[in-house]
Amino acid sequence: MTNYIVLINWTEQGAKNVRESPKRLDAAKKLLGDMGGSFRAFYLTMGECDMVAIVEAPDDAVLARFSLMLASGGNVRTRTLKAFPELAYREIIASLG
Repeated sequence: MTNYIVLINWTEQGAKNVRESPKRLDAAKKLLGDMGGSFRAFYLTMGECDMVAIVEAPDDAVLARFSLMLASGGNVRTRTLKAFPELAYREIIASLG
């Protein structure tokens, strides 16, 4: 599985309906699960982002579809970072020679 860090901000619509946010999170978890991925962690955050999720998905295309489906709801905007675990990081650095 590939790891991703998803930075999430509410849209005006999402902030207006913030009380529904936990239900939307549950729906997002189910959606990603149905696509073969999962949420590893989820955080409400202070600062530049409203929320941060650590997720895994079978590949980039699955995560792209998931992100587009979230965006189509109009409640959040996301930015996704592909994350390499420590072992992969060490292998990448070692391959530099």
